[in-house]
Amino acid sequence: MRLRTMRMKKKHPKIKKDDKVIIVSGKEKGKIGTVLKVESEKQRLIIEKVNIVKKHAKPSAQTVQGGIIEKEAPLHISNVMIVCNKCTEPTRIGKRILEDGSKVRVCKKCGESMDE
Repeated sequence: MRLRTMRMKKKHPKIKKDDKVIIVSGKEKGKIGTVLKVESEKQRLIIEKVNIVKKHAKPSAQTVQGGIIEKEAPLHISNVMIVCNKCTEPTRIGKRILEDGSKVRVCKKCGESMDE
């Protein structure tokens, strides 16, 4: 038997930093927030004021004051849906190539550009 190495194509996430998203599943379902960070390797997002966890920290050089720190934990990218700026509804994202050759993300519901 011969082992083969599979080459998996990396999927580029359609959601970017500063996009407005709504959580569609999980304990935070229905909450809306802004994307702070996208971890494309792990397919995860950190969203502002959503999925808050408590972490116990000892005093150190980074954290002078020890204690319980509240911070945002990452969510999987499949659990969120982008919210359109114009129609203000959760939507899927399409792509359109403009006359100058640049690609833009578009709302599937209203057809408006998501990249301004």
